[in-house]
Formats: sequence, C-alpha cells, structure tokens
Amino acid sequence: MHPVVILLLLAVWVGAMWLGFVIVFPVLFPASLVAAGGAALGLYYLHACQALATSSVTGPSPVTEPKVAYRHYLLVQVWRDWWAIARTVVPRIWVMARYVVMWLTRMLLGGPWGYFTFPVWLALCAGIVAAALPAAALGVAFSVLYAVVAAVGLTGWLVCVLVLAAVERGFMVYGRILQTCPHPFCYEKIALPVYECPGCGVRHPRLAPGRAGAFRHVCRCGARLPTTVPLGRFRLAAYCPHCGGRLPERIGRVRVEPLPFVGGPAAGKTTFMFLGIRALHAQARAVRGRLAFVERRHAEAYAGAIREFRRGGRPAKTGPELPLATMVDVDLPGRARRILYLFDPAGEHYTGATEVESLRYLDHGEALLFVVDPFALPLVRRSLTTEERRLVDASAASSEEDPADTLQRVLNELRSRPDRGRQKRVAVVVTKIDLLERTEIGRDAGGPEEAVRRWLEGVGLGNIVRALDQVAGEVRYFGSGLETPPAEVAELLGWVSGLPAGGEPSHAAAGDAGQEVPGTAPLRAPWPVRGRDSARVPVGYQVGRWALLTGLSVLTVATLAGAVVAAALRLPHLPY
Repeated sequence: MHPVVILLLLAVWVGAMWLGFVIVFPVLFPASLVAAGGAALGLYYLHACQALATSSVTGPSPVTEPKVAYRHYLLVQVWRDWWAIARTVVPRIWVMARYVVMWLTRMLLGGPWGYFTFPVWLALCAGIVAAALPAAALGVAFSVLYAVVAAVGLTGWLVCVLVLAAVERGFMVYGRILQTCPHPFCYEKIALPVYECPGCGVRHPRLAPGRAGAFRHVCRCGARLPTTVPLGRFRLAAYCPHCGGRLPERIGRVRVEPLPFVGGPAAGKTTFMFLGIRALHAQARAVRGRLAFVERRHAEAYAGAIREFRRGGRPAKTGPELPLATMVDVDLPGRARRILYLFDPAGEHYTGATEVESLRYLDHGEALLFVVDPFALPLVRRSLTTEERRLVDASAASSEEDPADTLQRVLNELRSRPDRGRQKRVAVVVTKIDLLERTEIGRDAGGPEEAVRRWLEGVGLGNIVRALDQVAGEVRYFGSGLETPPAEVAELLGWVSGLPAGGEPSHAAAGDAGQEVPGTAPLRAPWPVRGRDSARVPVGYQVGRWALLTGLSVLTVATLAGAVVAAALRLPHLPY
C-alpha cells in the first residue's frame, strides 16, 4: 500500500480516536451508565412489584402455611421476600449485562471498522460495567429500606404487645381472675387456656400478644382471632392446656371460684349443693341476672334432684370417682360475676389422708364449705333416745365418719400449701337441722350463726372451731334443712363464693326458680369467623408488603430523578 494512503488512514484513525475519546466518550459513558443503572433499577422494581403486590400465598415469594398461626410479617416473611427478589434479580442483571456486552463486542469490534468504533464500544461497555457500583449501592439502599421498615414496624409491634399484655394483666389482677381446670385427675391452675379456632377447629396454645401478632392472630385457615380477653378472646372455645378438657364459657373474663363441699359419706353435701343452686337461681332471677350450667349433664342431674325433692325422696349417692366440678355461671348485673366450680366428691374421698391428697382442687381455692352431719358426731349419737334414733334412721341416712376427723384431714392437707392453707371465707353448714331440732340434744342447734357455733362447741367440735378461726379470715355457721328459706341459703352461698347477694328475691322469683331449671345457654356471643381465604396472605402481610413497595417506589423515583439531573450536569453545553 502506498505510504500516502497509509498516512491518510493513520490520520483518519487518529482523528476518529480523538473524536471518540474527546467528544463521543464523555457523552456515551454517562448515558450508558445511566441506561444500565436504570435498566437494573427497573428490573429490580419489576420483580419487587411481582413479589410484593401479589396477595396469593403461592406468588413469587411463597408464604408457607403454618401449623397453627402465621407469624408476624416483619419477623420472618419480610426477609424471605427480600431474598426472593434478590436471588431472582441479581442473576438476571448479570445475564443481561453479559449478553449486551457480548452483543456490542460482536457488533462494534467484529470487523475492520472496530479500529474506528473502539471508543464507542469502550464507552458503552465501561458504562455497563461501571453501573455495577450504583446498582450495588441501590441494592444496599433497598436492603436498608427493608431493615428500616422492619425496625419501625417491629418497634410499633413491640409497644403494642407490651401495652396489651399490661392491660390484660391489669384486667386479671383488678378482677382477681382465677383460671383452673375442673376435670378429674387434673385440677391444675391455668395461666393461658388453649383456644379453638371457630373456622377450622385448630387449637391455638399461645393466643396472646406475641410473635403471631399483637391485636390478632391469623389462623392457618385465615380466620383472625383476638389475642386478649378485653378484645374478645373469651368468646372462643377454651380448653385446659394440661388435660385438654373443655373449659366453661367466659373463662378468663370472670373469676373462677372453686368451692369444695367437704364432708363425710351421707353428710348431705349433694342435697345442700342443689338447694344452694336453687336459691342462687332464684336470687339471680330476682335481680334480672341469670344462672346457667356449663355442662348439660349437670343441668339434667339438678332437674332430677329437684324432682326427687318434690316427691320427698333423696338424691342418688355420689359415685366413687373423682368429681368433675359442677360448673355454674352466675351473672348478677351491677354486683358480681363468677364461674362457680362446685366440687362434690363422694364422702369416701375424705375418709383417708391419701384420698384427700388426690383432691388437687384444694390447692387453688380461697373458700371452703364444711358440711357437718350432726348425727355423725359421737356425742350426738350417744345422746339420742331409742325413739329419736328410729326417727333419724327413718328420715335420713347418717354418716359413719366423725366430722372432726374429716375436717382435720382437710386442714392437714391445706397446711401443705405455700400459704399454709389460708382461706378467706369458710362456711360451716350443719345439715338436717329440721330433723336435729326435733331431738333433745339438738333443740338449740338452730337459729342465728352464733347459736350454731355454740352448739358445735358443746358437742365436741371446739378444737375444730378454733382451728378454723386460725386458718380463715372469716367463718360463718349455718343450719340447713329442706325447709330453710332459699334467701338465707343464697345469701350464705353468695358470701362464701364472693358473690354479694344484695337483696332478697321476690316470692314470685323464688317460686319460678323452683319450677324452672337453669339452662346451659352460653353467656357470650360466639366469635365470628372473619378473615381472608387461606389461599391469600393475611392482611398484615399485605400491609407490610405495600409499605415496602411504597418505599421502593419513592426510592426508585428519587434515584431516577437524581440520575437524570446528574447526567444533565455532566453533559457538555451545546452552543446556540
């Protein structure tokens, strides 16, 4: 080739290089940088929209169905969403950048013209490579955004959890709410019952403000369940966490009052319990309240006992098994509300220390009701004439267990408690008082409680009376018979169970109560099944995702605007 041609080509090449590096490169490099960075940002935002805007549990970032309840979104799922976006976007950006660089290399350097288009190729490829730095910075910024949203949300969540827990604790303390199990072989004290979802039946062992949410937990079926009693948790079916037995309605909203009926065989515990329920029922109706059995079998047993009383018969003897508490829900408007656990075991459970030890419900209560069969007292039995003995045997069965021994065993068991068996209220009921007053030794047994106390001291229970004065804050004595006025029975049972009776029931109310058997209707409206379908993520998840997507949108717009302004400032000013 002629030297002149070579010199001309060399001059053209030098001119092209000068033009490329001085004029073209400063324009193409920032433009390529902005375009590559914008493409990376757009790709990230596109995948973020696909992952965060969906409400399906099977979206780009799937939500695993929990065993019981969904955890709070900001604890786990927010980072799963971040990782689902990152693991998809980063490989796609790398593949796209590699493809564009290879395509530019093939197009711009694939022939002789490559000697002249090298500055263009370098500007474009350098911009693409250099975009990795702002893209990485944006990735860090997005991760920081996730962390900020999670931190702010978790701070609010933690505040709500602490406040709600404190409110419920204050509610429990103020109302002196006690929760215990009424079922045999359990009788455990309960800190938090197990609650059943009304939608799918799954049981939630930790339905309280915590990892699954502050105000609501979302069941795996999508139902939203309240986390505290003030929010409505008492409207769910509750079960004992120790034995799985069903607990009464309104557990946790009103105080459970265990009330053991203590007495030997045939002492009249069951009779007095039914008389007390009848009297409380009349009292509740008189003040426009209500009394309801929790278990239908107890309502049926009560109805059968009332029928026996009307025929002049006696209630059937209590079976030898450990008792399920007769649960009675009492609601006296403007006065007090209680769930009474009336424990009426067979008298044989009080005839030995081992048998008494099995009655674990004695560990929790603060009230006792001692039922004394006066004809089981040795001194009374010895004092009966032959005619009086025939009268007693024909009228009522008598216990063979000395009440002093029964009461002493129970007191010994109570002293094993950490509080040494301290009781707030103890009622001592002398049963069969109408029959006792027909005997010479029991002529003065009836009347006011002071008279009943003096009579007990006179027939050999002086040591027991003094022991009760030491173990109890208040002790009351009462004589009970089939003809005892219901108002007096209601007042005593209300006192010992912490229910202020507050006024006598009217005669009409008392008569109605004798005719009407308390029902088992629930005293609370069931919790409605509300929430999303199980195929959609919980509302909390969707709100969290929308918050992240909003933050990403703001950050994306700000980044693009900043990039455009920066690129405009770097471009050379064109002459007019």
